[in-house]
Parts: sequence; C-alpha cells; structure tokens
Amino acid sequence: MKLNKNLVFFTGGGTGGHIYPGLAVADELKAISKSNNYNISINWIGCSKGMDKNIVDKATGPDGNKTVDKFYGIPSGKLRRYFSLKNFSDLFRIAGGFFAAYHILRKNKPAVLFSKGGFVSVPPCLAARLLHIPVYTHECDFTLGLANRLNFKSADCMFVSYDETKARLSVAEQKRVVVTGNPIRPVFYNTNPQKGLEFLGIKETSKPVLLVLGGSSGARQINELVYDNIDFLTENFVVVHQTGLLNSDDNRSAVLSEKYGDSYKPYNFIYKEMPDVVSCADVILSRAGANSIWEAAVLHRPMVLVPLCGNGTRGDQVDNAEFFKSHGAAEVLLGQQADSEHLKESLSKMIEKENRIVYSEALKKLTEGEIPANKIAKILFDKIGEKK
Repeated sequence: MKLNKNLVFFTGGGTGGHIYPGLAVADELKAISKSNNYNISINWIGCSKGMDKNIVDKATGPDGNKTVDKFYGIPSGKLRRYFSLKNFSDLFRIAGGFFAAYHILRKNKPAVLFSKGGFVSVPPCLAARLLHIPVYTHECDFTLGLANRLNFKSADCMFVSYDETKARLSVAEQKRVVVTGNPIRPVFYNTNPQKGLEFLGIKETSKPVLLVLGGSSGARQINELVYDNIDFLTENFVVVHQTGLLNSDDNRSAVLSEKYGDSYKPYNFIYKEMPDVVSCADVILSRAGANSIWEAAVLHRPMVLVPLCGNGTRGDQVDNAEFFKSHGAAEVLLGQQADSEHLKESLSKMIEKENRIVYSEALKKLTEGEIPANKIAKILFDKIGEKK
C-alpha cells in the first residue's frame, strides 16, 4: 500500500491529558513542515462520544490556524485492570473501534500515525500496524499505562518523558525508545505574567500568589485542605483557588471571598487564561498529573503536590511527584501526609522568595534543552521525508 506522504494521523483521547500534548506536537510538526516548504494535513482519530471532538476542533496553532484539519470519531471501550461486567460490553466497542479505525486508515493511507495514549488509541495503533503504517507513541507518565503497553507492541518507536522510564524496559525494547520529555502546548512557552495578574485582579501585594489546581472536575481532597486551612493560607498568600466544575461549592466560595477579600479568589475553572495565570503564580498546589505538573515545570513554578493514590489508580501520579521531589523541585504530600500539618509545613517553606528560587532553579535544570514537542515533531518529519 502506497502511503500518502502529505497526510499524518494523530490519535488519543478520553481526557484532555491525552489530547493537548498531541496537539502541541501537531503544531510543531506543521511549523517544521512549513519552514521546509512541505505541505501536510493532520487528521485525528478520537472518541465518538465525550469532549474529544470539541477540544480538537477548537484547537488553533500559534499562527491562528486550525491545528487539525479533520476529526474522525470511533467507538471506544475502557481497558480495566479489575473485574467489571462493563469489560464484556466494552469488548464490542473496542472491536467496533478497531474496524472503524482500520477503514479510516486504509482509505486515507497516512504516512505516520502518532498516538498520545488513552483507551481510544489502541485500536488505531493495531490497525496501523496491520496496514504497515509507521506507528509512534508517547508515554507522559513515569510508568507505562496499559494502553501504551499495548500500543508499544505496534509501535516503531515510543517517546517517553523520563530516562528512568526507558531504563525499566528490556534492552531489546530500549532500542525502540527515545527520551524526549513531555510535550507541552506552545502557549506555555510564551506566557505573560502581567496578563495573568490582570485577569486575577491582583494589582499590588506583599504576599506570594498561591495557585490551587485540582483539574477540570476539581479534587475534593485538595479543596477540603484549602478550606480547613483558609486562615493560614490567606494570612501568608493570595490564594487563587480553582475549585473545579464538579466539586465546586459556589455558596462557600462566595462566603470565603467576602470574608477574606483580595486574599481569596475562587474560580470554578480557568480556561484560556490558565498559561498566564500559572506564570504569575509564585507557588502551585496541585495533583501530580503529567500535563499539569510539566506545565508548571516549564514555567519554573515551585510546587506542592498531592498525588492521587490508592486502589483507584495505578500509582502514576505518585511516581511523577516523587521524581520531582527527588530532584529538589517540589514538595509532596503523600497518602496520610496530605493533612493540615504537612500542608502548612510544606507551604511555609515557600513563603520566602529565597526558598522559592531554590525550587525554581531545580526545575530549570529538569526542563532545559530542546522543547519536547519540537523534538518529537522533527523525528516524525524525518520519517515522513524518508521516501519523498
């Protein structure tokens, strides 16, 4: 089958965490192609249900043009590590996703398929392998997720964020692995802290800005930590609290905002202003999801991390958080340590600017070098150009 060297397919979805890094790579790939006077089209295979299409369709690159030219939705079933009756019904969705992806890829014959992971990416990667379409995949977490363990079997090459991730694989597997770091949206490399302060309505303050993040749905555990320690927090910081769309309490937020004035600024969710808001923050209190943690890292923002742990997770956030802690780039509240005492202890270290500089310098060392999305895009472009 002759491949179309002007067409590249991306896949991934289920959450924004499996889409935004892929969009970052797509933007870089288009920029590299344009600088080499080579025109490519980028299509995306994602979940037919959920937010995938909305996120992809609205994405624009630094030039203001759409990042993805066409979106294809396919059925998607979840791959569970535990027993559930839904595993049986999802087998039909996974099979449906495979046949849909096979038809799409066979018809379009892309030069490359790049996967950012998520359950929806497994059928397209398998279909591409059977069609002899080169497959590249990226794992953002410290350990491989189940989807990427499966995708790696189909992949010509897997990109990973950490040297330690590669080292855990066999010698034979390491030959197909390249350490790149985690691709971050280009907007995070061109932020304006002053715009962030203006959006937040912060003019002058002698206190550092603490940005509290729990993701789009919010983290109930982090929210409760903030509420339980609101006196300490507002005394020492200007608290910008993203409560989340699902775990927000508007009445409580209004009462606290009135009581603490400019020292407490609650938001259900911060959208396009988030990069500027992160850049103007002095400290980040957050979960340890790969994308949010690396977005703060590239902006050298000191972090106090409360990783999601327990039976409902494979422990990827714990690994991510411990990595940054081991390099002196973050404080971590793990398990039972995620309490008021340890929160105050960790944040007390962040009150003085001299202490925050130490964490920032450690983050600079971790993020220096070539931009990950650019590094990945160059490899993809070289693959596309092999037989032009």
